[in-house]
Amino acid sequence: MKKIALVFACLLTGGMAWAQSHWVGTWGTAPQLVENNNNPPSPGLGNNSLRQIVQVSIGGERVRLKLTNEFSAGATQIKAVELAIAKTAGSSSEIDESSTVSLTFNGQAGVTMPAKGKAVSDPVDFKIGPRENVAITIHYGSASSTSVSGHPGSRTTSYLKSGNTTNFSSATKTDHWYNILALEVEAPEEAGAVAILGNSITDGRGSTTNQQNRWADVLSRRLLANEPTSQVGVLNMGIGGNCVLGGGLGPTGSSRYQRDLLGQEGVKWIILFEAVNDLGGAQNGVQTAKRIIDVYKQIIREAHEKGIYVFGATITPFKGSGYYSTDHEKGRSTINQWIRTTKMLDGVIDFDEAVRNPQDLEAMQSKFLFENDWLHLNAQGYETMGGCIDLSLFTKTDPVSDEEEPYDNNALWIEAESLPTEVSGTAFQVEEDAAASKGKYLETVQETIPTPTDSTHILAAHFTTSKADTYYIYARVLCPTWNDDSYFVSVDGALNSNFVNGLQTASWDWKEIYQGNLIAGQHTLYIGGREDGACLDKLCITTNPEAPSGMGGNTIPTSISEVSAHHPSTVSIEHYSLSGMRLTTLPTTGMYIEVRRADDGSISRKVIILK
Repeated sequence: MKKIALVFACLLTGGMAWAQSHWVGTWGTAPQLVENNNNPPSPGLGNNSLRQIVQVSIGGERVRLKLTNEFSAGATQIKAVELAIAKTAGSSSEIDESSTVSLTFNGQAGVTMPAKGKAVSDPVDFKIGPRENVAITIHYGSASSTSVSGHPGSRTTSYLKSGNTTNFSSATKTDHWYNILALEVEAPEEAGAVAILGNSITDGRGSTTNQQNRWADVLSRRLLANEPTSQVGVLNMGIGGNCVLGGGLGPTGSSRYQRDLLGQEGVKWIILFEAVNDLGGAQNGVQTAKRIIDVYKQIIREAHEKGIYVFGATITPFKGSGYYSTDHEKGRSTINQWIRTTKMLDGVIDFDEAVRNPQDLEAMQSKFLFENDWLHLNAQGYETMGGCIDLSLFTKTDPVSDEEEPYDNNALWIEAESLPTEVSGTAFQVEEDAAASKGKYLETVQETIPTPTDSTHILAAHFTTSKADTYYIYARVLCPTWNDDSYFVSVDGALNSNFVNGLQTASWDWKEIYQGNLIAGQHTLYIGGREDGACLDKLCITTNPEAPSGMGGNTIPTSISEVSAHHPSTVSIEHYSLSGMRLTTLPTTGMYIEVRRADDGSISRKVIILK
């Protein structure tokens, strides 16, 4: 049995007292690799000073700052950082000088973030009020201005000045954020944050620069003014041009949700509001919608495991924009219908209903249009969106919602990428896809017709059945053409020429690869590659004659699905009746005797029929 040792390294900064504090995000943004046209202007970041202004949500008296170099190709040296109360929401660089505090990083004035690294300041006493403006001034050492981690859609003006300075009176202005990631406050235990997964409509395209009037800002002000929700922080994790599945700008929603939602300090609620960019470029609206729903379900499951509430926000209309077609509208309707009816979500925010035209439900009300693009909203539209949200969602005390009726409580779920070992299945290639369960799958990279005899082209998984019954094994596959739609499959025996064909599907789908009667006890499933290009995501072993849907259920622990290290081709099974006659078909019930040879590890089994 293959054993895997997991080593966890923890970096503690600022002392063990951190573990006793309750930190909550009061401001945050979703970082990406900044595009060329949004890179820092002259004089650049290196050896210069940058003042950036953010408007927080909840207040506090003790704070810490998080910085990121996650997408940068090289190290970024920061010599010093100061915080101060800003006099405006971004329209000027002026600060209240008396409020200035200097940050430290592990006791030092500066910090160097390696490529793909991050940094967290030590906590510092710094009093900020709800929705107060905070100036973050960074003095850079060596830093690139062409490979930068940041957030282009700040809707807030930043100020860049040559040298190490705090005088930004004649600074270069740029409406982008660089390297800043989150500002957190030490807060009461009842305080928490809502993290929003979104695209440009959440990021605020159409809102007014330096007026902080995105729909998330509107929501934040309403929460703060409402006594029961006055300790709820709002974290806007929208990225302009972002997609859930693939393409678009920035890391996909499916690849960043753990960082931007589940990884936020003090998060108690999540709002899911993406998909319009996926739908706008979809070749099949309904199929794309189903893949997005699968990702949403995965996020919900993981959030619920942490006790986090998840709310779904319906996709706003886009008829009249370049994204619109009857097919894409079907995709939007599919997602919205699921959001309104699923039992998995803990609440619904119906943005679609709030902004659509009563005379044309596929289009937005014209008074909400930004630049007449029929996609983005103006400030009035965002005011309406933020104002339609039921604040009682953030006072829920009941447990997170149960999932929909389980497919099969006793089903066994196995991730395909967990099967290869050092001696088996190594010829399958691990690939990544946001629409695959856990984001990974196995691709057959070499045609192995006739039956493979080399264990590198064979996957094997042990499983145990609790009772004798008819069992079905389904595989979640993606087999684009008839040239790559088959696998060799066997349970408890050599693969020989047993194969399953006709698995062709244009998107991830569940296909039956085995049906047979199995006795209670241990069994081994063998899957051999047959045609290159076939993609295998997940397996389900069940007594349910109906195929699963979506991404299926939770996978079994790796220790249960360990792969046999013996050569699969050495397995042979013989079936006998009580009269001694050899049988050629699999018995419906019985017992077997297993013999493992000590010299070569081969296995032979004899099955005795009991009826």
